[in-house]
Amino acid sequence: MSDVLVIGNYAQNDVDALNSTFNPSWCATPADIASLDDAARAAIKVVGFKGHLPFGAAEMDQLPNLELVANFGVGYDAIDTAAASARGIKVTNTPDVLNDDVADLAVLLLLAHGRKFEQASQWARDGSWATKGEYPLARKISGGKVGILGLGRIGREIANRMAAFKMEVHYFARSEKETPNWTYHSDPVALAAAVDYLVVALVGGKETEGFVSKEVLEALGPRGIIVNISRGTTIDEEAMIQALTDGSLGGAALDVFLNEPKIDERFYKLDNVTIQPHQGSGTVETRADMGQLQRNNISAQLAGKPLLTAVN
Repeated sequence: MSDVLVIGNYAQNDVDALNSTFNPSWCATPADIASLDDAARAAIKVVGFKGHLPFGAAEMDQLPNLELVANFGVGYDAIDTAAASARGIKVTNTPDVLNDDVADLAVLLLLAHGRKFEQASQWARDGSWATKGEYPLARKISGGKVGILGLGRIGREIANRMAAFKMEVHYFARSEKETPNWTYHSDPVALAAAVDYLVVALVGGKETEGFVSKEVLEALGPRGIIVNISRGTTIDEEAMIQALTDGSLGGAALDVFLNEPKIDERFYKLDNVTIQPHQGSGTVETRADMGQLQRNNISAQLAGKPLLTAVN
């Protein structure tokens, strides 16, 4: 009987590695824990978790000897860390190994949106280039003013990349950071008002729900572009859709949404939105590194060694 339970939809290479290393039990979703018998649930010491469905007190209480929830991903807002801490359960995530990919995608989203990459590609593919001539001029992105909302690990990587595009970097964080003369703003509305592009790099969770408010979007304005690679919850999505529809916000380049993957269908009708299917860390190399870090945390817990990336 296994002491490891794996929950979620994993790539085959991760399935193979988890099976060969731990011979775990498997559940597709947290709700499936209830289908395990009492003995199987009592044997579980570690949960390897992947996904965005809630894993909270009710799920933890079904596993009376649970010691660790090892999350696949840097964001762990699906896991109730307060409930875990109250029960003496540790939580880990997989930070750092995905910073480059997420930061790369943030830059790509902004460039693709400004230069109308999707539309221009379609112009060539559907024959318009041959029959109608040159594609209409797009917008220059380099040299603008960019605001980074959340200067954590990923936010800093994004800022470094934007600086290489000759941009003036502004940022919001809980406190002023040591930076290469980047401009600090203590208020997100003031940050939005000062920049051309706003990149959301906040952590997910209750504390940041709707952090990008209607007022922030209004401050960014009809020429402003918002980029989100954090969580869909960080933006007031209804306010954003309304602003994109009436033109009070210039554009949006989004990798994350509410209710993924069944996102609000109004996004598909807006030509000032660039859409990606939540694939910020979606490269073979980075996902392999994330899987390895998750397994390393599981192994450390089972061996009684210090966890590599504990979050509580």
